[in-house]
This record gives sequence, C-alpha cells and structure tokens, in this order.
Amino acid sequence: MNTDTYTSLSPSAAAVLLSGRDATFQISVTITGIQFNSSASLTQSLSHFLTTSKSFDSFGFLSVSSIRQPDLASHTNMGSHDNSALASNSFLADKSAKVFVAGHRGLVGAAIVRKLTQLGFTNLVLRSHAELDLTRQYDVEAFFASEKPEYVIVAAAKVGGIHANNTYPADFISINLQIQTNVIDSAYRNGTKKLLFLGSSCIYPKFAPQPIPEDALLTGPLEPTNEWYAIAKIAGIKMCQAYRIQYKWDAISGMPTNLYGPYDNFHPENSHVLPALMRRFHEAKINGAKEVVVWGTGSPLREFLHVDDLADAVVFMMEKYSGLEHLNVGSGKEVTIKELAELMKEVVGFEGALVWDTSKPDGTPRKLMDSSKLAGIGWTPKISLKDGLVDTYRWYLENYKL
Repeated sequence: MNTDTYTSLSPSAAAVLLSGRDATFQISVTITGIQFNSSASLTQSLSHFLTTSKSFDSFGFLSVSSIRQPDLASHTNMGSHDNSALASNSFLADKSAKVFVAGHRGLVGAAIVRKLTQLGFTNLVLRSHAELDLTRQYDVEAFFASEKPEYVIVAAAKVGGIHANNTYPADFISINLQIQTNVIDSAYRNGTKKLLFLGSSCIYPKFAPQPIPEDALLTGPLEPTNEWYAIAKIAGIKMCQAYRIQYKWDAISGMPTNLYGPYDNFHPENSHVLPALMRRFHEAKINGAKEVVVWGTGSPLREFLHVDDLADAVVFMMEKYSGLEHLNVGSGKEVTIKELAELMKEVVGFEGALVWDTSKPDGTPRKLMDSSKLAGIGWTPKISLKDGLVDTYRWYLENYKL
C-alpha cells in the first residue's frame, strides 16, 4: 500500500489529484482545521470532498494529509479507457443518452440542439452561462460529477471580429483556454464516452496553401489579428489528441469554415462579412437608400457553410469518425465577395445600386478549406448558398427590428 503526502493544495487542484487516483482508496483531508476521513469509493469520497471544500474556497488552501492507495493491480484505473470499445459506441443508437451541448445558445450550439431534437434525442443537457460558467473549474467539475453526460459537444467559445481580438487579446486566449480545458478534462474524468471539440479555420497559418489541408496546421505564422483565439483553439485540438494518446479516450475535433445562419451576430460593427452585408442591405431597403457601398473590389474568394450543415456534420462525426487528426468541415465551394453581395441584394430585395469602394483593402485573396477527408468518409453539405441566405434572412426578419 502506497502513501503520499500533499500540502497547500487549492480545492480544485486537490480534486484533480484525487480524481486521477484509483477507484477505491483511503483518504484523509484537512480543510482549514476540519478533518474529513473516508475509505469509501472514489465517487462518494470526491463528492463529499467537493461539497465540503466549496464552503472553504475563501481560505484558498487545504491540506491533503495522506492518500493510502491499495494495490493497483487489483483495481481498474480511472485514467484508463478501453480503446477497442471506441468504435462500437454508436451515437445514434441510444437517443435517450445524456448529451451535453456546451454553448447551446450560440450560432453553432443552437443548430446542434435543433438537429439533435429533430433526430429524436430526448436527454439533452443544456446550461446557460448564468447557470454554469464554463471558465470556473470547480463549477464545471461539480456539474460533470452530478450529470455525467455520455456524450459532449464543445461549441462554447468567446468569439469576435478583428476589433474585438485586437482590443481584448487576454480575454480571447484565457477564456477559451479555460472553457475547453475545464470541459475536456471533466468529461474524461467523469466517464464521457465521446467528445467532439469544435474550432475554427483561423487555426491555420496566414499563408497556408489553398485549399487548406489539415496537415497545414502549425506550418507557419498565424494571422496576427486573431492569433489569440487561434492559439487557444489549437491547444484544444492538441488536448484532445493528448487525451486520446495517453488515455485511449475518444476525443475528436472538427474545424468548420466561415459559418452563417440563424442566431448569427448581426452587429453593425462586430459581425462577419455575410451577416454584415445582410443587415446593410436590409436597412438600405427599409430606409429607401439609393445605394449600398461595399469595401474593396469584390474579388476575394470565400467559402461559407450554413450552420445547419455543420450540425449535420457534427452528428456524422459523432457517429462515424474516431481518429487522432482533426477534420476540416467546409462546403468546398468558393464565391467571390462580389457574387455574395449580388446574391444578398437579390435575397433581401434591395433595388438600389451596389457600389464598390476600391480605395479600401480587399483582405486575404482566397480562403478555402480542403474538406476532402470528411467527404471521403461519407459526409457532404446539402444546403446551397442561396437557400441558406433565404433561410437566414427569414430568421433575421423574425428576430431583428430597426
């Protein structure tokens, strides 16, 4: 029997320490002078420990005076997962399984919830930010210990445009690192069968080859305007890979291209090009404007994917994909900004002129993801750009007012 002594641990650090131990052992914990002893199972001990320690968070530290661990050969280690069973877990086979969608009120999370509901999933676990702050390690650990979801989809993130990234770089790297680290680690430690982490195409180098393949990751400098967000997302990919390698746990990652659809951000200053154009054309139509001015020449090529197609891809990957490498998720179709603007003008019904301000910069000439690996295992998008714009504009009219 082994004995270890640890002192001056924070409650969260002690919880992580204990959760990585054997399933049954004897522990003795002193929290600011209050003694707690247990020889029960890890789940019972840790649950009691967390409940007790929460009341003493303000003291900052506690002492784990001893951990007596029995012979490891006679027990199953919590840090071990049966890799041979990974492929046999069918996501679609049990629609009563608990599925936690982190970030369910955002553009991506809301689409995933819609898709799962349409498919008949009956046990979705959803929490708003007010109900569960994913940046708080203790709260996330307590949530997973209580709910124990079988599947987890990480769509929660702090997102924003160039101005926001430049203004709040510390927020973009720290908040995203906190969210994904807390969720991924807690999911693993509480028996989640499979986790899907969603990132962004901004993970790739600024001058990546076009179309961008998955193996372009970490081959060159990032785009400086969003590197803080990108570095956090790259860390999430690597964390999933590390847990998969070390623990044989089914954690996968998907990197979507530029997304649009219901619940998008239509802010006049902080939104991306597609929702920004939609709002500008709509406001011009309502106000009877004679023209809409768009920056640049309209020549840059961009790729767009309707968020409902991404939700369909998420379900596909949860059911069909189990691999170390992240997968690109894109439409595979390019459109110039000029073509996008003209199509948007038609969908919105703006009858004025479209004017290009060529004194303004165009930005990156081309950005297209290579999604052939995902297509090779059987998934392709279904929603055309025009149909997607019509759907999104309908939602915009129902939810936004001047």
